Amino acid sequence: MLDFGSQYAQLIARRVREQQVYCQIVRHDITAERVRELAPKGLILSGGPASVYEPDAPRC
Repeated sequence: MLDFGSQYAQLIARRVREQQVYCQIVRHDITAERVRELAPKGLILSGGPASVYEPDAPRC
């Protein structure tokens, strides 16, 4: 799980682990090389503290 500052990162990780799935929380600024070394089967992006409803929120 890439932690972008979510207050629920630990809770999300615990729920994933309860399903017998290995889950590791890492900082959001981890390098792509390090992610490749870890060879994850999937990624969870935890949210940051900013609201997506704010006028200046990032847009895709």
